[in-house]
Amino acid sequence: MKTKKKVMIVEDHTIFREGMKRVISEMEDLELVGEAENGSVFLQLLKKVEPDIVLMDIQMPVMDGIEATEKALKIYPSLKILVLSMFGEEEYVYSMVDRGVSGFILKTSGLMDFDRAIKKILDGQQYYSEEIMGILVKKFRSYDSPDKLVLSEKEKDVLRLLCKGLSNTEIADKLFLSVRTVEGYRNKLLQKTSSSNVLNLVIFAVKNKLVIL
Repeated sequence: MKTKKKVMIVEDHTIFREGMKRVISEMEDLELVGEAENGSVFLQLLKKVEPDIVLMDIQMPVMDGIEATEKALKIYPSLKILVLSMFGEEEYVYSMVDRGVSGFILKTSGLMDFDRAIKKILDGQQYYSEEIMGILVKKFRSYDSPDKLVLSEKEKDVLRLLCKGLSNTEIADKLFLSVRTVEGYRNKLLQKTSSSNVLNLVIFAVKNKLVIL
């Protein structure tokens, strides 16, 4: 029997929290192990429940999601945090991304977007909705691309699919390659673009019009 991934909700609005609990209960691979109405309660429960992924709101009383995220990731740097917020303003997005969250989607996103975000993050990837990616691309717009960047056709194919949010396995299936080969192309792309992770690679690609989302 497949082990379920443990989820914790950090959200001050009871109605939204109850809605998320119902959504999680219908996802066979997930198990709700804790909930908190603010960042302070979240930090108190974190060690006890040991979640695989945290659904984090931003604006909350007592301690907001930004401070809670920063403190949690200092203690548990590998903790996966997905931000669910009504606020897509630049300052909130930059603050959470700079603190190392694994993903960011708006509360207005559909269930398919939420499901995809959960799966990507639990698979070790990052996930940012289209609206959030637009904000991140704007932030990095002042960066210069390296001179004489040359990509092979296969590298371009892999890059295009990475920018669409596909996993290594999904890319391998689409391009009829092994997962290891896709990982090799991805690593070459990271090196050629001086990107520290796939998120920065995607931002670089969009900013420099290597792909169009």
